[in-house]
Amino acid sequence: MILPDVIYLAATAGANTSPPPPFLSTMASADVDEPIDSPTSPNDDSDAGLSGPPEPEPIPGIDGTPVRWYDADRTEPYTRITPFQERVDTSVEFFYKPPTLIALALLLAFLAYTAIAPDVLAEGRDKRRVGAYAAVTAFLAFGILQFRDGPFIRPHPAFWRAVLGVNLLYELALVFLLFQDLPSARGMLLLLDPRLGVPLPEKGYADDCALTPRNLWSALDVFCVAHTLGWFGKAMILRDYWFCWILSVAFELAEYSLQHQLPNFNECWWDHWILDVLVCNWIGTYLGMKTCQYFEVKPYAWRGLRATRGLRSKARRVALQFSPHDWTAFAWGPARSLKNYLCVVGLLAVFLGAELAPFYLKSLLWMEPDHPIVVMRLAFIFLCALPAVRELFQYVNDPRRALRMGQHVALLLATVLTEGLVIYKWSAGQFPAPLPRAVRWGWAAGGAALVLYPGVQFGIPAARRWVRKQKQKGKGRRVKGE
Repeated sequence: MILPDVIYLAATAGANTSPPPPFLSTMASADVDEPIDSPTSPNDDSDAGLSGPPEPEPIPGIDGTPVRWYDADRTEPYTRITPFQERVDTSVEFFYKPPTLIALALLLAFLAYTAIAPDVLAEGRDKRRVGAYAAVTAFLAFGILQFRDGPFIRPHPAFWRAVLGVNLLYELALVFLLFQDLPSARGMLLLLDPRLGVPLPEKGYADDCALTPRNLWSALDVFCVAHTLGWFGKAMILRDYWFCWILSVAFELAEYSLQHQLPNFNECWWDHWILDVLVCNWIGTYLGMKTCQYFEVKPYAWRGLRATRGLRSKARRVALQFSPHDWTAFAWGPARSLKNYLCVVGLLAVFLGAELAPFYLKSLLWMEPDHPIVVMRLAFIFLCALPAVRELFQYVNDPRRALRMGQHVALLLATVLTEGLVIYKWSAGQFPAPLPRAVRWGWAAGGAALVLYPGVQFGIPAARRWVRKQKQKGKGRRVKGE
């Protein structure tokens, strides 16, 4: 934009002609005075002048018209997935360009040294564990370099590719365990921790249910802190107050329903509704939603590391690399459409399954609640759920740009379902107590309400619209007949 004006002025300077036309002067002054927006754009991490202004995002739909999934043209620009490293030019380019050959060479050198060096693997030492760790490392290295990018790009897309790789490894381990019996699975866990393999004593928490300060104080332990942190994480995942409250109450009802199988679900009424729901769950949800509100109103104006001046500013920019790049507030809207309602109910069921699975697995595999495997599984599910729920929200609420379910949500759904299959297989003969009749009738009533609500909310209005449309068609036919 500046170059034509410079040529024009140079050509007319010696001729002492009139000033350039107004439109050229306006264009030149606009280009010179206005700053470039790309260094502070929330969708761009690049420095000014590296690769020019970013390409505009394609307009969703066809000329702004929403596209249904069954008649969408897969060749349209809005259906294409652009990898992060191809659409973002960063100030530290080598940090975002996958060094495939260098990483392959370093990995092979590490594996060769580990497998051949005599001081690492001495003769007679058990080499199965080291071989398994090496195989996991090689798989994660391949996933970090070759997996598709998800919805998150901070602190780095490679981190979320590694999370996806860990999820896939866990799913493969569950598929392997699905074909093993329970005694074999318990024996395999001895390779990870020789202290396992010992039956756990059955423990209940309803011995003294008198609501006294002493009983309340004795119930406050480290698990209350873990409970609060867990609900802080759920609020960060779901980003909805009502969803968290419904899930909190539903989980307590699930504990009531399954306490005939798991004795540690047998708690006092005040432990369920006061200590859990009104104290731990509420504090965690409140703090989590306040954090979400902060990220929602926080201005996001990113500047590249090279464009940041001063050591303190550069250190602050590095620290901000571990904060969200942007933030999307979730409005699930279960009463908006049948699709949103089914999504919310399905997500609630998956969350309950993911919450109940570790209790059954640790009971079947004889692991304490604070065992490192149990803790790592909870932390891993939290990391996997962050991008998975984000992909699900976009898939449900923005089908013009997300025509298929994301990789994180599909793999996490498969993981939770496989956990359920493993628990169902191993539970044969382990929980002989029958389901109480009150629990059976309660869940039947709840299921009927879940089916009745969409019929009233969506079915009746749809039937009215259909009847009205048929009446209009009948009137049109009579008018044509006359």
